[in-house]
Amino acid sequence: MIKKITAVFLIFNFSFTIVSKADEGMWLPLLLKQLNESDMQRNGLKLSAEDIYSINKSSLKDAIVQFNGGCTAEVISDKGLILTNHHCGYGQIQAHSSVQNDLLTNGFWAMNQSEELVNAGVTATFIVRMEDVTSKVLAGITDQMGDAERDKKINEAIVQIQKEAVTGTRYAAFIRPFYYGNEYYMFITETFTDVRLVGAPPSSIGKFGGDTDNWIWPRHTGDFSIFRIYANKNNEPANYSADNIPYKPKYVIPISMKGVESGDFTMVYGFPGRTTEYLSSYAVNMIMNQSDPDKVKIRNTRLQIMDQAMKGSDAIRIQYAAKYAGIANYWKKWQGEINGLKKLDAISKKEQFEKSFLLNVNASNDARNKYGNLFTDFEKKYKELSILNKQRDYYYEAILGVEAISYTSSFYDVIEGLYAGKKINDYEKEIDKLKSNMKVFFKYFNASTDEKIAIALLKMYSEDINKKDQPEIFSIIEKKYHGDFSKYAQEIYAKSIFVSEDKMNKLFQNFGRNYKKISKDPMYKLMQSCYSKFLKDIKPQYTALDVDVTKLNRAYMKGMRELITDKKYYPDANSTLRVAYGKVNGYFPRDGVFYDYYTTLEGLIEKENPLVDEFMVSPKLKELYLKKDYGKYADKNGELRVAFCASNHTTGGNSGSPVLNGEGQLIGTNFDRDWEGTMSDIMYDPNQVRNIVLDVRYTLFVIDKYAGAGYLLNEMQIAN
Repeated sequence: MIKKITAVFLIFNFSFTIVSKADEGMWLPLLLKQLNESDMQRNGLKLSAEDIYSINKSSLKDAIVQFNGGCTAEVISDKGLILTNHHCGYGQIQAHSSVQNDLLTNGFWAMNQSEELVNAGVTATFIVRMEDVTSKVLAGITDQMGDAERDKKINEAIVQIQKEAVTGTRYAAFIRPFYYGNEYYMFITETFTDVRLVGAPPSSIGKFGGDTDNWIWPRHTGDFSIFRIYANKNNEPANYSADNIPYKPKYVIPISMKGVESGDFTMVYGFPGRTTEYLSSYAVNMIMNQSDPDKVKIRNTRLQIMDQAMKGSDAIRIQYAAKYAGIANYWKKWQGEINGLKKLDAISKKEQFEKSFLLNVNASNDARNKYGNLFTDFEKKYKELSILNKQRDYYYEAILGVEAISYTSSFYDVIEGLYAGKKINDYEKEIDKLKSNMKVFFKYFNASTDEKIAIALLKMYSEDINKKDQPEIFSIIEKKYHGDFSKYAQEIYAKSIFVSEDKMNKLFQNFGRNYKKISKDPMYKLMQSCYSKFLKDIKPQYTALDVDVTKLNRAYMKGMRELITDKKYYPDANSTLRVAYGKVNGYFPRDGVFYDYYTTLEGLIEKENPLVDEFMVSPKLKELYLKKDYGKYADKNGELRVAFCASNHTTGGNSGSPVLNGEGQLIGTNFDRDWEGTMSDIMYDPNQVRNIVLDVRYTLFVIDKYAGAGYLLNEMQIAN
């Protein structure tokens, strides 16, 4: 009895590292009624769970869009307008830009629907409904099954369940594992493919602060862009056609002009990408002390070279703008994650929880048999995994960080298949795709910049990866070029066809004959050596260990939920629709410093630096500021608020998510997290974690006062 009391006491001491507290969690909308509704209403929600998610009537979920597979957007008009982040639409803005017509710098506003810009390949996906299919997926699965048999049966069940769910409909279905495969949920989706660019502010607004302010609070970035979904005459998804009409949504989110104050309830509704809140201490140690630092180091080198090239040429700046932003985003995030985990003493807290968990395990023979060896097994597996994880990180970040190598690898399957005796006719579709991708690749590729990156990253790889674990090409470079990567890179970039659009065009003119020359291409030889090493040695071993670790995580997760039953466990994010809720609040980032919960246009002007691109202020915005011409978008004190922060638990994929008040009205658009709180993907700290939100009144101000596109507001439901 005493042992059990001690165990429970320890669990309450350390449970915050594993299970949810106030403001923490990314909850499935399907389960809000039973898990969260009363708590949300106590904190200020005026809606019911049915208002947020319903399959019987229109609800908030019908206005939430997964934008282009990686961001979130929200429906804000009955004519299919959707609002997302500037950085979510950045690739499309870039695609429509040129040196002569630089939409990135100048912004873009369609003044009527005929001026809206078509975006090939962009998608907008709605969730039609969700369903718990755990019992169906795991039917017949036993603990005695081997991993291969278990996975085979589960995959077969998933395929069958998905097929049955959408046969005869225009919908699609996918099933995802939750809690490391202890539960499974199905999502029925409807995807629209005609999504047009309506408006985007200039980078001086939409990217104000640039990479300097990325992941940083206080923030003054007008990070938004607007698109419109089009459908056929039956309001159904259709590929682009001039005959398509604006989509008529099932639900439109009303917009609040009231703004927010400290302590106000907030709710984020979107598609968070990936979190790993229930990891063991061994996993956190590998991430914090090896994987994140390695990736930061490699990306830092790439970014320095890109930055120098972009500053020297407008053409390269436009070519590399989106790539640079994408690389820099997680480069900075990982740095914040490392610092946050250290500040939280995350490894020690995980270890403390693991000790308390074992006390519960050892209090029962049954639990001891199931979970007694968990941490011994974790320790053993992570010793092996950390070696392979380093090799894997360096392959993806350093080897494939060289764009020419990454591009050349896309030819691997076709070329190796042809060398092995397959016929050219077997690869017609693949070759057509390669030809199509060639045009996109070279539009955003600069060979001289990539050559400099190759020199730096290949040298780094040779120095940081154990010689015995390196691809054979590195020993050849050592012998033939005496380890001089500059000389080696100069030769391969001069001779390879894969860095020249003209040479690639000639290859495709008679691919069936010309491909035979590829085996002698120096870039192909480099790629082939690295890729073969990865495929034969790194990937199989890593995958096998990852399967073992996943199995241990599944058991650990099951054990936590069995033995600690007085807590609510939210599933890790996996790009499925979630609800997070919290409060508007400032925070103390460090000793003696407090950050207030909102920023203003005055603060933006204070950051102005005409000598630094990231902090340039457009003359028109400055004129509006000097005149204090804020109109109805000012707050009660006459200030124009730009952004605010709150304690909602968010991650990548939540970019563009609507931030809603207790009445379900739009108060802002989620676009970032604070740097001190980026460790929330692994461990949440209510004192440090803040999501950063663009105040919707600033969005409307830019559309109306700055851009002169106020006609768009006539489509919206604006509540004063």
